Amino acid sequence: MSSEKVVNNFLWRFFERCGAYGVTFIVSVVLARILGPHIAGTVALVQIFITIMNVFVDSGMANALIQKKNADDLDFSSVFYFNLILCGVLYLVMFFSAPYIALFYNKPGLTPTLIRVLSLIIVVSGVKNVQQAYVSRNMMFKRFFFATLGGTIGAAIVGITMALLGFGVWAMVAQMLFNTVVDTIILWITVKWRPKKMFSLQRLKGLFSYGWKLLVSTMIDTVYNDLRQLIIGKIYSSSALGFYNQGKKFPNLIVANINASIDSVLLPTLSKEQDNREAVKNMTRRAIKTSTYLMMPFMAGLAMCAESIVNLILGKEWLPCVFFLRVFCFTFAFYPIHTANLNAIKAMGRSDLFLKLEIIKKAVSTVAIVSTMFISVKAMALSFLVTSIISQVINAWPNKKLLGYSYIEQVKDMVPQICLSLIMGAVVYCVEFLGLHYIITLCIQIAVGIVVYVAGSKLMKIDSFEYILDTVKKLIGKRSKA
Repeated sequence: MSSEKVVNNFLWRFFERCGAYGVTFIVSVVLARILGPHIAGTVALVQIFITIMNVFVDSGMANALIQKKNADDLDFSSVFYFNLILCGVLYLVMFFSAPYIALFYNKPGLTPTLIRVLSLIIVVSGVKNVQQAYVSRNMMFKRFFFATLGGTIGAAIVGITMALLGFGVWAMVAQMLFNTVVDTIILWITVKWRPKKMFSLQRLKGLFSYGWKLLVSTMIDTVYNDLRQLIIGKIYSSSALGFYNQGKKFPNLIVANINASIDSVLLPTLSKEQDNREAVKNMTRRAIKTSTYLMMPFMAGLAMCAESIVNLILGKEWLPCVFFLRVFCFTFAFYPIHTANLNAIKAMGRSDLFLKLEIIKKAVSTVAIVSTMFISVKAMALSFLVTSIISQVINAWPNKKLLGYSYIEQVKDMVPQICLSLIMGAVVYCVEFLGLHYIITLCIQIAVGIVVYVAGSKLMKIDSFEYILDTVKKLIGKRSKA
Protein backbone atom coordinates (compact mmCIF):
# COMPACT_ATOMS: atom_id res chain seq x y z
CA MET A 1 0.00 0.00 0.00
CA SER A 2 1.38 3.41 -1.00
CA SER A 3 2.24 5.95 1.69
CA GLU A 4 0.14 8.52 -0.19
CA LYS A 5 -2.98 6.37 0.20
CA VAL A 6 -2.30 5.82 3.90
CA VAL A 7 -1.75 9.54 4.52
CA ASN A 8 -4.79 10.45 2.42
CA ASN A 9 -7.01 8.12 4.47
CA PHE A 10 -5.47 9.42 7.68
CA LEU A 11 -6.26 13.00 6.65
CA TRP A 12 -9.88 12.15 5.85
CA ARG A 13 -10.24 10.36 9.19
CA PHE A 14 -8.47 13.24 10.94
CA PHE A 15 -10.75 15.86 9.36
CA GLU A 16 -13.78 13.76 10.23
CA ARG A 17 -12.66 13.42 13.86
CA CYS A 18 -11.78 17.13 14.06
CA GLY A 19 -15.18 18.12 12.73
CA ALA A 20 -17.10 15.64 14.84
CA TYR A 21 -15.32 16.22 18.12
CA GLY A 22 -15.00 19.93 17.45
CA VAL A 23 -18.75 20.38 17.01
CA THR A 24 -19.54 17.95 19.84
CA PHE A 25 -17.13 19.78 22.12
CA ILE A 26 -18.68 23.17 21.33
CA VAL A 27 -22.16 21.76 21.95
CA SER A 28 -21.05 20.17 25.25
CA VAL A 29 -19.62 23.53 26.34
CA VAL A 30 -22.84 25.36 25.45
CA LEU A 31 -24.95 22.73 27.21
CA ALA A 32 -22.61 22.78 30.22
CA ARG A 33 -23.08 26.53 30.56
CA ILE A 34 -26.86 26.27 30.20
CA LEU A 35 -27.47 23.12 32.25
CA GLY A 36 -24.64 23.20 34.84
CA PRO A 37 -22.37 20.53 36.41
CA HIS A 38 -25.17 18.54 38.09
CA ILE A 39 -27.13 17.66 34.93
CA ALA A 40 -23.92 17.01 32.98
CA GLY A 41 -22.87 14.57 35.71
CA THR A 42 -26.25 12.80 35.60
CA VAL A 43 -26.02 12.11 31.87
CA ALA A 44 -22.41 11.00 32.31
CA LEU A 45 -23.60 8.22 34.63
CA VAL A 46 -25.92 6.76 31.98
CA GLN A 47 -23.24 7.09 29.30
CA ILE A 48 -20.94 4.86 31.33
CA PHE A 49 -23.33 1.90 31.09
CA ILE A 50 -24.01 2.50 27.37
CA THR A 51 -20.27 2.68 26.66
CA ILE A 52 -19.77 -0.66 28.38
CA MET A 53 -22.63 -2.26 26.43
CA ASN A 54 -21.32 -0.84 23.14
CA VAL A 55 -18.04 -2.69 23.65
CA PHE A 56 -19.88 -5.89 22.67
CA VAL A 57 -20.97 -4.22 19.44
CA ASP A 58 -17.90 -2.18 18.47
CA SER A 59 -15.08 -4.53 19.39
CA GLY A 60 -13.96 -8.07 18.73
CA MET A 61 -15.85 -9.10 15.59
CA ALA A 62 -15.35 -5.78 13.80
CA ASN A 63 -11.61 -5.96 14.41
CA ALA A 64 -11.62 -9.57 13.24
CA LEU A 65 -13.23 -8.52 9.94
CA ILE A 66 -10.56 -5.85 9.45
CA GLN A 67 -7.66 -8.16 10.35
CA LYS A 68 -8.78 -11.23 8.36
CA LYS A 69 -6.87 -11.48 5.07
CA ASN A 70 -9.69 -12.75 2.85
CA ALA A 71 -12.90 -11.55 4.52
CA ASP A 72 -15.86 -11.71 2.11
CA ASP A 73 -19.62 -11.06 2.03
CA LEU A 74 -20.35 -14.23 3.97
CA ASP A 75 -18.12 -13.04 6.83
CA PHE A 76 -19.61 -9.54 6.86
CA SER A 77 -23.22 -10.74 6.59
CA SER A 78 -22.78 -13.32 9.35
CA VAL A 79 -21.39 -10.69 11.72
CA PHE A 80 -24.16 -8.24 10.77
CA TYR A 81 -26.99 -10.62 11.70
CA PHE A 82 -25.18 -11.72 14.83
CA ASN A 83 -24.82 -8.07 15.88
CA LEU A 84 -28.53 -7.37 15.40
CA ILE A 85 -29.48 -10.22 17.75
CA LEU A 86 -26.79 -9.23 20.26
CA CYS A 87 -27.90 -5.58 20.33
CA GLY A 88 -31.49 -6.59 20.93
CA VAL A 89 -30.41 -8.67 23.92
CA LEU A 90 -28.18 -5.87 25.27
CA TYR A 91 -31.00 -3.34 25.02
CA LEU A 92 -33.33 -5.65 26.95
CA VAL A 93 -30.66 -5.92 29.66
CA MET A 94 -30.52 -2.12 29.95
CA PHE A 95 -34.33 -1.83 29.76
CA PHE A 96 -34.97 -4.19 32.69
CA SER A 97 -31.93 -2.96 34.65
CA ALA A 98 -32.92 0.71 34.39
CA PRO A 99 -34.93 0.90 37.66
CA TYR A 100 -32.13 -0.75 39.61
CA ILE A 101 -29.47 1.55 38.14
CA ALA A 102 -31.57 4.61 39.04
CA LEU A 103 -32.18 3.23 42.55
CA PHE A 104 -28.50 2.42 43.11
CA TYR A 105 -27.33 5.97 42.42
CA ASN A 106 -30.43 7.69 43.85
CA LYS A 107 -29.65 10.88 41.90
CA PRO A 108 -32.45 13.35 41.11
CA GLY A 109 -33.02 13.35 37.36
CA LEU A 110 -31.65 9.85 36.79
CA THR A 111 -34.88 7.99 35.96
CA PRO A 112 -35.56 4.57 34.40
CA THR A 113 -37.19 6.30 31.40
CA LEU A 114 -34.07 8.38 30.74
CA ILE A 115 -31.87 5.28 30.87
CA ARG A 116 -34.17 3.30 28.55
CA VAL A 117 -34.40 6.05 25.93
CA LEU A 118 -30.66 6.77 25.87
CA SER A 119 -29.95 3.03 25.67
CA LEU A 120 -31.52 2.96 22.18
CA ILE A 121 -28.05 4.10 21.05
CA ILE A 122 -26.96 0.47 21.52
CA VAL A 123 -29.47 -0.81 18.95
CA VAL A 124 -28.59 1.86 16.38
CA SER A 125 -24.86 1.25 16.85
CA GLY A 126 -25.37 -2.40 16.03
CA VAL A 127 -26.91 -1.50 12.67
CA LYS A 128 -23.92 0.60 11.57
CA ASN A 129 -21.10 -1.46 13.11
CA VAL A 130 -20.41 -3.74 10.14
CA GLN A 131 -20.66 -0.79 7.74
CA GLN A 132 -17.91 0.88 9.77
CA ALA A 133 -15.76 -2.25 9.61
CA TYR A 134 -16.26 -2.41 5.83
CA VAL A 135 -15.17 1.23 5.45
CA SER A 136 -12.09 0.70 7.63
CA ARG A 137 -11.02 -2.52 5.93
CA ASN A 138 -11.28 -0.96 2.46
CA MET A 139 -9.66 2.32 3.55
CA MET A 140 -12.70 4.41 2.54
CA PHE A 141 -12.45 6.93 5.37
CA LYS A 142 -13.90 9.71 3.24
CA ARG A 143 -17.30 8.06 3.86
CA PHE A 144 -16.93 8.58 7.61
CA PHE A 145 -16.42 12.31 7.07
CA PHE A 146 -19.85 12.97 5.57
CA ALA A 147 -21.75 10.56 7.83
CA THR A 148 -20.25 11.87 11.06
CA LEU A 149 -20.51 15.55 10.19
CA GLY A 150 -24.16 15.21 9.15
CA GLY A 151 -25.13 13.57 12.42
CA THR A 152 -23.01 15.85 14.59
CA ILE A 153 -24.21 19.17 13.15
CA GLY A 154 -27.87 18.10 13.19
CA ALA A 155 -27.52 16.87 16.78
CA ALA A 156 -25.92 20.19 17.78
CA ILE A 157 -28.96 22.12 16.56
CA VAL A 158 -31.38 19.74 18.30
CA GLY A 159 -29.49 19.70 21.63
CA ILE A 160 -28.94 23.46 21.96
CA THR A 161 -32.52 24.28 20.87
CA MET A 162 -34.01 21.90 23.43
CA ALA A 163 -31.71 23.20 26.18
CA LEU A 164 -32.77 26.79 25.49
CA LEU A 165 -36.42 25.72 25.54
CA GLY A 166 -35.94 24.29 29.04
CA PHE A 167 -35.89 20.52 28.38
CA GLY A 168 -32.97 20.10 30.78
CA VAL A 169 -31.36 16.66 30.81
CA TRP A 170 -33.47 15.55 27.83
CA ALA A 171 -31.64 18.05 25.63
CA MET A 172 -28.42 16.05 26.08
CA VAL A 173 -30.27 12.75 25.56
CA ALA A 174 -31.86 13.96 22.30
CA GLN A 175 -28.53 15.31 21.06
CA MET A 176 -26.69 12.01 21.53
CA LEU A 177 -29.50 9.83 20.13
CA PHE A 178 -30.06 12.08 17.10
CA ASN A 179 -26.33 12.05 16.35
CA THR A 180 -26.11 8.25 16.27
CA VAL A 181 -29.29 7.78 14.19
CA VAL A 182 -28.40 10.32 11.48
CA ASP A 183 -24.76 9.13 11.37
CA THR A 184 -26.03 5.59 10.71
CA ILE A 185 -28.52 6.65 8.01
CA ILE A 186 -25.92 8.65 6.06
CA LEU A 187 -23.36 5.84 6.32
CA TRP A 188 -25.88 3.36 4.90
CA ILE A 189 -26.66 5.73 2.03
CA THR A 190 -23.03 6.46 1.11
CA VAL A 191 -21.57 2.96 1.61
CA LYS A 192 -22.98 0.52 -0.95
CA TRP A 193 -22.32 -2.70 0.98
CA ARG A 194 -25.50 -4.46 2.09
CA PRO A 195 -25.93 -7.68 4.09
CA LYS A 196 -26.68 -10.68 1.89
CA LYS A 197 -29.17 -13.43 2.67
CA MET A 198 -26.44 -15.71 3.94
CA PHE A 199 -25.13 -16.78 7.32
CA SER A 200 -22.34 -19.13 8.39
CA LEU A 201 -21.90 -20.25 11.96
CA GLN A 202 -18.56 -21.74 10.94
CA ARG A 203 -17.28 -18.37 9.66
CA LEU A 204 -18.59 -16.70 12.79
CA LYS A 205 -16.68 -19.16 14.96
CA GLY A 206 -13.50 -18.48 13.00
CA LEU A 207 -13.83 -14.71 13.45
CA PHE A 208 -14.81 -15.19 17.09
CA SER A 209 -11.65 -17.20 17.81
CA TYR A 210 -9.65 -14.03 17.07
CA GLY A 211 -12.20 -11.45 18.13
CA TRP A 212 -13.25 -12.73 21.55
CA LYS A 213 -9.85 -11.95 23.04
CA LEU A 214 -10.04 -8.36 21.78
CA LEU A 215 -13.62 -8.15 23.02
CA VAL A 216 -12.65 -9.24 26.53
CA SER A 217 -9.59 -6.95 26.42
CA THR A 218 -11.67 -3.94 25.41
CA MET A 219 -14.32 -4.78 27.98
CA ILE A 220 -11.71 -4.89 30.74
CA ASP A 221 -10.25 -1.60 29.53
CA THR A 222 -13.64 0.11 29.24
CA VAL A 223 -14.91 -1.05 32.62
CA TYR A 224 -11.63 0.04 34.17
CA ASN A 225 -11.71 3.47 32.52
CA ASP A 226 -15.32 3.99 33.58
CA LEU A 227 -14.86 2.50 37.05
CA ARG A 228 -13.52 5.76 38.43
CA GLN A 229 -16.58 7.59 37.13
CA LEU A 230 -18.92 4.97 38.57
CA ILE A 231 -17.24 5.32 41.96
CA ILE A 232 -17.18 9.13 41.82
CA GLY A 233 -20.88 9.14 40.90
CA LYS A 234 -21.70 6.86 43.85
CA ILE A 235 -19.37 8.09 46.61
CA TYR A 236 -19.13 11.75 45.65
CA SER A 237 -21.58 14.23 44.09
CA SER A 238 -22.91 14.58 40.53
CA SER A 239 -21.12 17.94 40.39
CA ALA A 240 -17.79 16.27 41.25
CA LEU A 241 -18.36 13.83 38.38
CA GLY A 242 -19.26 16.77 36.15
CA PHE A 243 -15.95 18.52 36.93
CA TYR A 244 -13.99 15.29 36.41
CA ASN A 245 -15.64 14.61 33.05
CA GLN A 246 -15.37 18.18 31.82
CA GLY A 247 -11.67 18.23 32.69
CA LYS A 248 -11.28 15.09 30.61
CA LYS A 249 -13.18 16.50 27.61
CA PHE A 250 -10.70 19.28 26.78
CA PRO A 251 -7.62 17.06 26.24
CA ASN A 252 -9.80 14.27 24.88
CA LEU A 253 -10.85 16.60 22.06
CA ILE A 254 -7.25 16.60 20.81
CA VAL A 255 -6.56 12.94 21.60
CA ALA A 256 -9.71 11.80 19.82
CA ASN A 257 -8.73 13.75 16.71
CA ILE A 258 -5.09 12.69 16.43
CA ASN A 259 -4.90 9.36 18.23
CA ALA A 260 -8.24 7.96 17.05
CA SER A 261 -7.42 8.90 13.45
CA ILE A 262 -4.11 7.06 13.64
CA ASP A 263 -5.74 4.13 15.42
CA SER A 264 -8.40 3.73 12.69
CA VAL A 265 -5.93 3.78 9.81
CA LEU A 266 -3.07 1.91 11.49
CA LEU A 267 -4.76 -1.48 12.09
CA PRO A 268 -5.88 -2.09 8.47
CA THR A 269 -2.55 -0.75 7.17
CA LEU A 270 -0.43 -2.94 9.46
CA SER A 271 -2.68 -5.95 8.88
CA LYS A 272 -1.93 -5.85 5.15
CA GLU A 273 1.80 -6.13 5.99
CA GLN A 274 1.47 -8.69 8.80
CA ASP A 275 3.80 -11.15 7.03
CA ASN A 276 6.55 -8.53 6.72
CA ARG A 277 8.02 -8.02 10.20
CA GLU A 278 10.38 -5.22 9.17
CA ALA A 279 7.61 -3.27 7.42
CA VAL A 280 5.37 -3.47 10.50
CA LYS A 281 8.25 -2.28 12.69
CA ASN A 282 8.99 0.70 10.43
CA MET A 283 5.33 1.73 10.28
CA THR A 284 4.97 1.38 14.04
CA ARG A 285 8.07 3.55 14.56
CA ARG A 286 6.78 6.18 12.15
CA ALA A 287 3.38 6.19 13.87
CA ILE A 288 4.97 6.74 17.31
CA LYS A 289 7.31 9.51 16.15
CA THR A 290 4.72 11.39 14.11
CA SER A 291 1.81 11.10 16.53
CA THR A 292 3.87 12.16 19.55
CA TYR A 293 5.21 15.11 17.54
CA LEU A 294 1.60 16.21 16.98
CA MET A 295 0.21 15.26 20.39
CA MET A 296 2.88 16.48 22.82
CA PRO A 297 2.74 20.24 22.07
CA PHE A 298 -1.05 20.29 22.20
CA MET A 299 -1.10 18.58 25.60
CA ALA A 300 1.71 20.73 27.03
CA GLY A 301 0.13 23.94 25.75
CA LEU A 302 -3.35 23.02 26.95
CA ALA A 303 -2.08 22.15 30.43
CA MET A 304 -0.27 25.49 30.74
CA CYS A 305 -3.27 27.50 29.47
CA ALA A 306 -5.87 25.50 31.42
CA GLU A 307 -7.16 28.20 33.77
CA SER A 308 -7.52 30.84 31.05
CA ILE A 309 -9.33 28.37 28.76
CA VAL A 310 -11.81 27.21 31.41
CA ASN A 311 -12.48 30.81 32.46
CA LEU A 312 -13.13 31.87 28.89
CA ILE A 313 -15.14 28.90 27.64
CA LEU A 314 -17.01 27.56 30.67
CA GLY A 315 -16.92 30.36 33.23
CA LYS A 316 -15.80 30.53 36.87
CA GLU A 317 -18.40 27.96 37.93
CA TRP A 318 -16.28 25.29 36.22
CA LEU A 319 -12.81 26.29 37.55
CA PRO A 320 -12.57 23.17 39.78
CA CYS A 321 -12.13 21.12 36.57
CA VAL A 322 -8.74 22.80 35.85
CA PHE A 323 -6.87 20.31 38.04
CA PHE A 324 -8.39 17.34 36.21
CA LEU A 325 -7.74 18.97 32.84
CA ARG A 326 -4.01 19.19 33.60
CA VAL A 327 -3.81 15.62 34.91
CA PHE A 328 -5.49 14.26 31.77
CA CYS A 329 -3.20 16.33 29.55
CA PHE A 330 -0.13 14.62 30.99
CA THR A 331 -1.88 11.24 30.85
CA PHE A 332 -3.05 11.52 27.23
CA ALA A 333 0.25 12.92 25.96
CA PHE A 334 1.68 9.40 25.81
CA TYR A 335 -1.36 7.67 24.31
CA PRO A 336 0.26 7.34 20.84
CA ILE A 337 2.78 4.84 22.24
CA HIS A 338 -0.11 2.73 23.54
CA THR A 339 -1.98 2.92 20.23
CA ALA A 340 0.97 2.06 17.98
CA ASN A 341 2.16 -0.88 20.08
CA LEU A 342 -1.28 -2.41 20.56
CA ASN A 343 -2.18 -2.10 16.87
CA ALA A 344 1.08 -3.81 15.94
CA ILE A 345 0.22 -6.70 18.26
CA LYS A 346 -3.31 -6.98 16.82
CA ALA A 347 -2.05 -6.78 13.22
CA MET A 348 0.37 -9.65 13.87
CA GLY A 349 -2.63 -11.76 14.89
CA ARG A 350 -1.66 -11.96 18.57
CA SER A 351 -5.03 -11.21 20.15
CA ASP A 352 -4.12 -13.74 22.87
CA LEU A 353 -1.15 -11.60 23.86
CA PHE A 354 -3.32 -8.49 23.69
CA LEU A 355 -5.69 -10.03 26.26
CA LYS A 356 -2.86 -11.05 28.61
CA LEU A 357 -1.52 -7.50 28.59
CA GLU A 358 -4.94 -6.08 29.48
CA ILE A 359 -5.31 -8.44 32.43
CA ILE A 360 -1.87 -7.47 33.80
CA LYS A 361 -2.45 -3.73 33.33
CA LYS A 362 -5.89 -3.75 34.88
CA ALA A 363 -4.75 -5.79 37.87
CA VAL A 364 -2.21 -3.04 38.60
CA SER A 365 -4.78 -0.32 37.94
CA THR A 366 -7.44 -1.86 40.18
CA VAL A 367 -5.02 -1.71 43.10
CA ALA A 368 -4.51 2.00 42.36
CA ILE A 369 -8.27 2.67 42.27
CA VAL A 370 -9.00 0.82 45.51
CA SER A 371 -6.11 2.62 47.20
CA THR A 372 -7.39 6.10 46.30
CA MET A 373 -11.19 5.87 46.04
CA PHE A 374 -11.83 7.00 49.61
CA ILE A 375 -9.13 9.68 49.63
CA SER A 376 -10.49 12.16 47.05
CA VAL A 377 -11.50 12.56 43.41
CA LYS A 378 -8.15 14.27 42.78
CA ALA A 379 -6.26 11.28 44.17
CA MET A 380 -8.21 8.98 41.85
CA ALA A 381 -7.29 11.15 38.85
CA LEU A 382 -3.60 11.11 39.80
CA SER A 383 -3.68 7.31 40.11
CA PHE A 384 -4.88 7.21 36.49
CA LEU A 385 -1.78 9.14 35.44
CA VAL A 386 0.57 6.80 37.33
CA THR A 387 -1.00 3.60 35.98
CA SER A 388 -0.97 5.01 32.45
CA ILE A 389 2.81 5.40 32.62
CA ILE A 390 3.18 1.83 33.87
CA SER A 391 0.84 0.59 31.13
CA GLN A 392 2.87 2.07 28.30
CA VAL A 393 5.88 0.00 29.42
CA ILE A 394 3.71 -3.14 29.54
CA ASN A 395 2.20 -2.45 26.08
CA ALA A 396 5.60 -1.91 24.49
CA TRP A 397 7.31 -4.94 26.03
CA PRO A 398 6.05 -7.69 23.61
CA ASN A 399 7.19 -5.78 20.53
CA LYS A 400 10.80 -6.20 21.55
CA LYS A 401 10.37 -9.83 20.51
CA LEU A 402 7.63 -9.50 17.87
CA LEU A 403 9.19 -6.59 15.95
CA GLY A 404 12.65 -6.08 17.41
CA TYR A 405 11.47 -2.65 18.61
CA SER A 406 12.12 -2.27 22.35
CA TYR A 407 10.60 0.26 24.76
CA ILE A 408 14.00 1.95 25.16
CA GLU A 409 14.17 2.49 21.39
CA GLN A 410 10.65 3.90 21.45
CA VAL A 411 11.51 6.35 24.21
CA LYS A 412 14.58 7.48 22.25
CA ASP A 413 12.34 8.13 19.25
CA MET A 414 10.11 10.35 21.42
CA VAL A 415 12.80 12.28 23.33
CA PRO A 416 13.13 15.19 20.84
CA GLN A 417 9.37 15.79 20.83
CA ILE A 418 9.15 15.56 24.63
CA CYS A 419 12.03 18.01 25.21
CA LEU A 420 10.73 20.54 22.71
CA SER A 421 7.19 20.33 24.13
CA LEU A 422 8.47 20.92 27.67
CA ILE A 423 10.44 23.96 26.52
CA MET A 424 7.41 25.32 24.69
CA GLY A 425 5.17 24.67 27.72
CA ALA A 426 7.54 26.53 30.05
CA VAL A 427 7.66 29.56 27.74
CA VAL A 428 3.87 29.56 27.38
CA TYR A 429 3.37 29.36 31.15
CA CYS A 430 5.66 32.37 31.71
CA VAL A 431 3.18 34.54 29.81
CA GLU A 432 0.83 34.19 32.81
CA PHE A 433 3.19 36.39 34.85
CA LEU A 434 2.55 39.40 32.61
CA GLY A 435 -0.69 39.91 34.55
CA LEU A 436 -2.83 40.64 31.48
CA HIS A 437 -6.54 39.87 31.00
CA TYR A 438 -7.02 36.14 30.52
CA ILE A 439 -8.30 36.53 26.94
CA ILE A 440 -5.23 38.56 25.91
CA THR A 441 -3.01 36.15 27.84
CA LEU A 442 -4.49 33.17 26.00
CA CYS A 443 -4.02 34.78 22.56
CA ILE A 444 -0.36 35.54 23.33
CA GLN A 445 0.21 32.03 24.71
CA ILE A 446 -1.15 30.38 21.55
CA ALA A 447 0.95 32.58 19.25
CA VAL A 448 4.13 32.13 21.32
CA GLY A 449 3.57 28.36 21.58
CA ILE A 450 3.27 27.92 17.80
CA VAL A 451 6.36 30.06 17.09
CA VAL A 452 8.51 28.30 19.70
CA TYR A 453 7.49 24.79 18.57
CA VAL A 454 7.93 25.39 14.84
CA ALA A 455 11.22 27.27 15.30
CA GLY A 456 12.46 24.62 17.71
CA SER A 457 11.55 21.86 15.23
CA LYS A 458 13.71 23.50 12.58
CA LEU A 459 16.64 24.20 14.91
CA MET A 460 16.60 20.68 16.37
CA LYS A 461 15.99 19.18 12.91
CA ILE A 462 13.24 16.93 14.22
CA ASP A 463 12.60 14.10 11.80
CA SER A 464 8.80 14.14 12.16
CA PHE A 465 8.61 17.85 11.28
CA GLU A 466 10.41 17.23 7.99
CA TYR A 467 8.34 14.10 7.31
CA ILE A 468 5.04 15.95 7.77
CA LEU A 469 6.20 18.88 5.62
CA ASP A 470 7.36 16.58 2.81
CA THR A 471 4.11 14.58 2.92
CA VAL A 472 1.93 17.70 2.79
CA LYS A 473 4.00 19.10 -0.11
CA LYS A 474 3.59 15.85 -2.07
CA LEU A 475 -0.17 15.82 -1.49
CA ILE A 476 -0.53 19.48 -2.51
CA GLY A 477 1.67 18.93 -5.57
CA LYS A 478 -0.34 15.86 -6.57
CA ARG A 479 -3.64 17.72 -6.28
CA SER A 480 -2.39 20.79 -8.17
CA LYS A 481 -1.30 18.59 -11.09
CA ALA A 482 -4.67 16.89 -11.10
